[in-house]
Amino acid sequence: MTYRVGVDVGGTFTDLICVSDDGEVFLDKTPTTIDDQSRGVMTGIVQLADHFGRSLTEFCAELEIVVHGTTTADNTMIEMTGARTGLLVTEGHRDEIEMRRVHKERIWDPSYPAPPAIARRRARIAIAERMSHTGDVLLPMNEAAVRAGVQRLRKLDVQSIAIMFLFSFVNPAHELRAAEIVREEFPDVDHLSMSHEVMARGPEFERVSTTLVNAYVAPKISRYIDSLEAQLREAGYGGQLLIMQSTGGVMPPDYVSRRAVTLLASGPAGGVMGSALAAGRAGVDDFIAVDMGGTSFDLCLVRGGRPEIKTDWNWRYRYYIGLPMVDVQSVGAGGGSIARVRQGALLVGPESAGSSPGPACYGRGGQEPTVTDADAVLGYLPPEGFAGGRMQLDVDAARAAIARDVAEPNGTDVTEAAWGIERIVNANMANATRRVLASHGADPRPLALIAYGGNGPVHAWAIASELGVGRILIPKAAPAFSALGVLVADSLVDLVRSYVTPLAQVDLVRLRRLMDDVTDEAVKELEPTGLGATTTEHFVQMCYPGQNFDMSVATSPDVAEDDLIGLSERFHAQHERDRGFSFRNQPPLIRGVRLVARATTPKPAQFAVLGTVTDASAARIGTRDAYFGVEFVSTPVYDGVQLAPGIDIAGPALVQEPFTVVVVPPGARLTLDPTGNYELFLN
Repeated sequence: MTYRVGVDVGGTFTDLICVSDDGEVFLDKTPTTIDDQSRGVMTGIVQLADHFGRSLTEFCAELEIVVHGTTTADNTMIEMTGARTGLLVTEGHRDEIEMRRVHKERIWDPSYPAPPAIARRRARIAIAERMSHTGDVLLPMNEAAVRAGVQRLRKLDVQSIAIMFLFSFVNPAHELRAAEIVREEFPDVDHLSMSHEVMARGPEFERVSTTLVNAYVAPKISRYIDSLEAQLREAGYGGQLLIMQSTGGVMPPDYVSRRAVTLLASGPAGGVMGSALAAGRAGVDDFIAVDMGGTSFDLCLVRGGRPEIKTDWNWRYRYYIGLPMVDVQSVGAGGGSIARVRQGALLVGPESAGSSPGPACYGRGGQEPTVTDADAVLGYLPPEGFAGGRMQLDVDAARAAIARDVAEPNGTDVTEAAWGIERIVNANMANATRRVLASHGADPRPLALIAYGGNGPVHAWAIASELGVGRILIPKAAPAFSALGVLVADSLVDLVRSYVTPLAQVDLVRLRRLMDDVTDEAVKELEPTGLGATTTEHFVQMCYPGQNFDMSVATSPDVAEDDLIGLSERFHAQHERDRGFSFRNQPPLIRGVRLVARATTPKPAQFAVLGTVTDASAARIGTRDAYFGVEFVSTPVYDGVQLAPGIDIAGPALVQEPFTVVVVPPGARLTLDPTGNYELFLN
């Protein structure tokens, strides 16, 4: 017997999913250990071993692969607890990072502070050197200045160094030589980031910001991955550890330790990739993927079976990340979101109770009312057998917390207060979804909604009702769906090389050479994964003169002169489709080339073990009073583990899975397809 394990570390729970070679799919959860996430991961693997009747050593010896999505990079940026970082930068550009392209998150607030500095000004060292935009040396690098600068950084006790020289992405000679000097003068520095490796294109601010973030988070990422890998090896695991990236693909630790910035939002990206696979098997190509966990609500628009990938204007934690990223947007709305009354107004989130102490109903010392407490009071959650049978919910504690902090300050009863919490958190999630869809010019009504995360199935019907969506997909593996997503994600390398020129003046020989370079690099990077055949997609990055943001236009690796007119036409048409306008009499600019290379991973035939009961009434296990906005209704409760494809359940109903509940409102209908997706149709 062999096993494949996917792990996603969230803010509240660490989710795990295991697929055995005989097709069994088993999911589990364990509280996230914030101080050291690897402890929670190993605890979860022990739980998986127990389920399959193996010792930890036996289970790890039979593991074929472990794929991991982590929030370590995100937590580092949220808490600003990264490495003490220094910067070597071209003279005259020492304060480039402060300029931020004049971007300010609150433009009407003159007192709004700048983001915390990753590299203090005294740790930013200006170096006399200069390359031209064609890669010619205009001013040789002052090596003495580099040595002196590195000695200064050493005295400042920096742990990580970023190097960003102008036009190094065309000719990296100066950055490479500076790196050699750093290693000579400061051999025990934890990490070294070179901008031509992290982001091989301009402009300068975008490149220095991305490189600094990479240098800031890399040491912590490396320590975490090294610790986890060591624990896995000690337990007997001899296979490959793959890490999820924000590009939607997985890569080995050596790759991500050099490009640690690609781990930002890696867990949510995994969920989106899993949702694309699940929805595709259900025949759905255009949908909204929403993940409601304990801490956050993540969403992404998927059209044509592919998630939106942003190649520009990716701001994360007030720093610019100039790399392609799955366009996942997040808001502070989860099961642990805290409800409170301020100046007579009921507010929900973004603060979260997390897993410790957690919601009041968890009985772990939490005192503040949360969304999960409201779910329990309104009857959606089972008081007995919660979280796979490991927890009993203290509904009385939830009622007391809501009464004290919400009902009494607003002069309402507990039920009305709990329903108010539900309405506000659902409206917050629906409004966040509308904003994302509006930015893409998308109407939610013809789209489907795929909901996952531990709380997604509970709230999916309400979010869809707010948006006017009539069809909802809920995978049976929803509580650990991001873990499943990272397990089924392909190994992927997404590379960009800069080449700025009008389309009419393009040097085809140079363009093809850049295509060959990125192809060769991608093959070398994917080789350690051992996944075999690689598929590639080639793009030219294009824009209109004066635009700041380019778009990827598909092409072939051996672009011929006759193809240029077709390339121009495809750009105009794509610009019209994606951005609502085009200027067909305006010759476009080329900004670079892009390659997406992937090695395919095995995909399970179904996403969960399905039951054998085709008559839903035979899986009915009782009733529970649930509230849907008017009064409590006696609602049938079904055991989802028993249900087989073909069942048809009319609402109101509650379908209990081990780690979540599918809420079916009055007038709705629920079915189950052969791949393990519940389909909820609203009236």
